[in-house]
Amino acid sequence: MYKMKKFVLYLFILLYFMSSVKVYAESYPSISAKAAIVMDQETGRVLYEKNPHEKLPMASTTKIMTLLVALEKGNLNDIVTVSKRAASVGGSSIWLSPGEKIDMESLLYGLMLNSGNDAATAIAEHIGGSVENFIEIMNQKAREIGAYNTHFVTPSGLDIGIDDHYTTAYDLALITRYAFRYPKFAEIVSTKEKTIPWEGKEWDRYLRNKNKLLWIYEGADGVKTGFTNKAGRCLVSSATRDGRRFIAVVLNSPPMWEDSMKILDYAFSKYKPYKVLEKGELIKKIKVEGGKENSVSVVSERECIIPALEDEKQDVNLEFHFPKSVKAPVEKGEKIGYVTVKIGEEKICDVNCVALKKVEQEDFGYNFQKIIKNWLKVLNPS
Repeated sequence: MYKMKKFVLYLFILLYFMSSVKVYAESYPSISAKAAIVMDQETGRVLYEKNPHEKLPMASTTKIMTLLVALEKGNLNDIVTVSKRAASVGGSSIWLSPGEKIDMESLLYGLMLNSGNDAATAIAEHIGGSVENFIEIMNQKAREIGAYNTHFVTPSGLDIGIDDHYTTAYDLALITRYAFRYPKFAEIVSTKEKTIPWEGKEWDRYLRNKNKLLWIYEGADGVKTGFTNKAGRCLVSSATRDGRRFIAVVLNSPPMWEDSMKILDYAFSKYKPYKVLEKGELIKKIKVEGGKENSVSVVSERECIIPALEDEKQDVNLEFHFPKSVKAPVEKGEKIGYVTVKIGEEKICDVNCVALKKVEQEDFGYNFQKIIKNWLKVLNPS
């Protein structure tokens, strides 16, 4: 009898475990990609991951960093003279010719829509003075962003004979998230079709974005495809719905379109926007030393909306980071402290908090008036 009860207990535990695994498997998508991630653009929260920190080659998704550096260091109106080296680069191109002159903005569209390796080299030479110097800038920028498991060797992503050109799904999402702070980046990567000048021809170059999700996925607005034999099929994609942009990365993914849509669908269906703070919401009052007022109201600098699962909302909590007091003068809009938004022990984001109004410093005239007022109160206690 004891053995029978023990058997039934083990069977119950096994069935419970199997049912739990089944539910989890159904809710968390299984994909073919070797590594993948979905990241929230606003907060940087990771909503889906598979081997997110595994170092892998990334093919032409490299060009996300090339575009970012070009936007920060270059000038859209610059006229670039194409070198023989740039014109002779193999793989996908926009058919540049040695000695051809073309504006930087057109090169950037050619870089991202047609994935022009020749455009990448021309951009690198113009901005960096040489491809090698430009690559140093790319690697420096990666470290600045926090993409510590990334190393660039080319501005295009061509990896023939190269072993140390790599990134991770997490780093690539981080770089893309950073790049989206530039409106021109968002404009270029969401463009479906474009014509750019073609020196010496009677017609313009026609560019068509290789990112099919721009046509077939609701809210799709970026960003870059990639393929080499070493890297396999790679895709960094983004989509915006109800004001929320999610960034998806799949590396070495034979069905990259399907994998990307599957994990984006998962993120949009499971994670809903949850407003934690209003812009200008009163957080607390801070004591002011040496001011014409004793305290200053501190408010949130911006609205804070985070992506959260339904059952996570009850676990949202705020940590306050403020000084006990500040010294006058205090300027309106001056940062006083910040609030850390967490779900359980997971940090989601920080929100800066600022002074609601100006508090001037005490001066002789103010102190004299205060003495007179106090003296009058003593004489007329009523």
